[in-house]
Amino acid sequence: MDETLKKKEYILSAADIRTTFHTHGRTVQAVRGVSLHVESGEILAVVGESGSGKSVLMKSVMGLMPDNAEVKADQLTFAGENMLFMDPEQLRKMRGKEIAMIFQDPMTALNPLKTIGSHLMEVLKRHRGMDKEAAKKEAVAVLNQVGIPSPEKRLGQYPHEFSGGMRQRVLIAMALCCRPKLLIADEPTTALDVTIQAQILDLLKNLQEETGMSIILITHDLGVVASLSHRIAVMYGGLLMEEGTTEEIFYSPKHPYTRALLHAVPKPQSGSKERLEPIPGMAPSLINPPSGCPFAERCKFSCVNCRKEIPQYRTYSPTQRAMCIYSGEELDHKEGEVKPHG
Repeated sequence: MDETLKKKEYILSAADIRTTFHTHGRTVQAVRGVSLHVESGEILAVVGESGSGKSVLMKSVMGLMPDNAEVKADQLTFAGENMLFMDPEQLRKMRGKEIAMIFQDPMTALNPLKTIGSHLMEVLKRHRGMDKEAAKKEAVAVLNQVGIPSPEKRLGQYPHEFSGGMRQRVLIAMALCCRPKLLIADEPTTALDVTIQAQILDLLKNLQEETGMSIILITHDLGVVASLSHRIAVMYGGLLMEEGTTEEIFYSPKHPYTRALLHAVPKPQSGSKERLEPIPGMAPSLINPPSGCPFAERCKFSCVNCRKEIPQYRTYSPTQRAMCIYSGEELDHKEGEVKPHG
């Protein structure tokens, strides 16, 4: 990795993470050697289609993988501490207090038999040692912080009495109870309508600015991160295909997969009836992943060399790199010459 990147202090730093599932006599190489970092106080978006490995990557970092998963890494540090040498109890305490994770389906993440107040107060008692009165007061404050009206009344209600958007706000509130340094949000708006999606994303952005915490936002939709993230990491086939600042990814993408994702995103601000370009083909199987670039079969620029071995990264700036044999300039030149597959 670029020397200028190494000199910075990161809240999270991971090198060469590899996650393999062993199931029914077969192995699935879900993450195949990914290195990334998160700076203090930034929002990093991890973007890719379903099955690209983005959620598995984050759960591997968190230590939340099932027994049939094998996770290896050359380096994994959080706030300067080596997570590779932590025992399960140390990891559990770190997960609860310093790293929090919210998931895409808030209904399954909340116990339907417990009130919202019980969910919040349990976290506050366990991780911050509060008594019942202090926990209740803090629970009201944190519900208010995430924009839930009448928080005192809401403490006594159950999850089914909340809308999908409000349940997602409760999960964010639970995460904030521990005042984490890093919040991982796994597709937090997928099950919500467009208006509520925008509200949740605005909430996350405002909370990051208020608290200074770092956020990793996992999503399949590049469109939702344009005004939210500081940097973007694009995953495909268990590999990190490209990373860069949000401006670099949107205005100067270097990898064909990144470009294809952007062509599939509607641009309402353009004012024109632009035709979206779906990406042809299917994502590769990770039971027997291809030896070369995993995007080669779907890429309109691919050649024989693309299929031989996984390309090396090309570095374009201290913040941008892409895993492609072609430079961005070569792709720009080819763009008008090559017809899409199919």
